[in-house]
Amino acid sequence: MSEFSVLFVCMGNICRSPTAEGVFRARVRDAGLEKRVRIDSAGTHAFHVGSPPDRRSQRHALERGYDLSGLRARVVEPEDFARFDLLLAMDWDNLALLERQCPPQFAPRCRLFLSFAPQAPVAAVPDPYYGTARDFERVLDLVEQASAGLLAFIEKQLAQRA
Repeated sequence: MSEFSVLFVCMGNICRSPTAEGVFRARVRDAGLEKRVRIDSAGTHAFHVGSPPDRRSQRHALERGYDLSGLRARVVEPEDFARFDLLLAMDWDNLALLERQCPPQFAPRCRLFLSFAPQAPVAAVPDPYYGTARDFERVLDLVEQASAGLLAFIEKQLAQRA
């Protein structure tokens, strides 16, 4: 059973949040924490439920060594607010949607993912869906930065719980 859990959230769960899930899974695995940290992703909208990540997200992630092919889109469920320690939105709009659905006692769990990358040049991960290859690469850059900060945060949480 995991000791800490993270849900990455974007609109359709086919670009940004599965990219974050794949990158963060690799970071957690490299840190030897895969048995202690549960990771998932979901969308605020049910546009793509059951679909794999966008082929462009998969291609760019794979070029950096992250395999997203086994992931499938799902929508945020009411139980997710109790099930996950953190629900990390990729942007302000999706954070607002999470906050509207979230029971008050779990509100502190909803945050922007890039809050874990204070050095990032932006506060939100931009949606690359209608963009170019450069936009998908930028998502990966931002996700990698935030993943490093998130891992450090979780390692500290796990140490405090030990």
